[in-house]
Amino acid sequence: MSDELQKIALFQRKEVRKVFHHNEWWFVVVDVISVLTDSTNTGQYLKNLKARDEELSLLMEPVEKGGVQIEPPLLLPFETEGGKQKLLCWHTEGIFRLIQSIPSKKAEPFKRWLAKVGYERIQEIENPEIAMKRMKAIYRAKGYPEDWIEKRSRGIAVREELTDEWHKRGVKDGQEYSILTAEIARATFGVSPSDHKKLKGLKRENLRDHMTDLELIFTMLGEASTTEIARTDDARGFPENQQAAKRGGAVAGKARKQLEQETGQDVVSKKNHLPSQKPQKEIE
Repeated sequence: MSDELQKIALFQRKEVRKVFHHNEWWFVVVDVISVLTDSTNTGQYLKNLKARDEELSLLMEPVEKGGVQIEPPLLLPFETEGGKQKLLCWHTEGIFRLIQSIPSKKAEPFKRWLAKVGYERIQEIENPEIAMKRMKAIYRAKGYPEDWIEKRSRGIAVREELTDEWHKRGVKDGQEYSILTAEIARATFGVSPSDHKKLKGLKRENLRDHMTDLELIFTMLGEASTTEIARTDDARGFPENQQAAKRGGAVAGKARKQLEQETGQDVVSKKNHLPSQKPQKEIE
């Protein structure tokens, strides 16, 4: 699953993580509970809900009702403070049902927000340019500068071209994508993505959202080089694409080292593009 498909939506300045899975949005259940209840123990709150609402409990289990399989929540992978973990997620219809069991005045605006998210996704499928514009608007709301946003946007396009190429060449989405991405990053920066995050003091945050301009540029160079090498070599399957990833990252790594030699400064930096301290605009 591509990291770029994972999004963090802002509802009344709170995070609701969501991922596009099987052609629809799936939302992290505990995030929804946190937004609507301000509970400090969302896991226990969910257990209490299921104990009080037998129908909800049945819906959240993989059982058949009336001969029809009801799709329960799924455990889907997300980057968390403890690394990549699987979190309980439910599609929009399921979240609507969950909300019905939560006694909260916040439920109605949240329902409208969910409906809007679904409508916007339909628009984005029909016109991908809309998705890019909305993404830029979210970064602006978080306080990122325009020149950085343009580089980040271009980096996403380069990344998507690479993952499309991997898909065509028989690389499996998920773990194999992660391994190849790490190979490129190590060859480019001389450190693993996890060590890069530690250097910047990041935990759950997306590393690329906190890269400096130069780090973004060299990330793009490594991934674009990998794409071209895979095409030139007609790399097939994971092992051949792993070699292409190492070579593509090495192209960017050599350029990074040359720049560091010319400037006397390391490209890999503790600096990051954290959101500004001014209040964020609410995205509803």
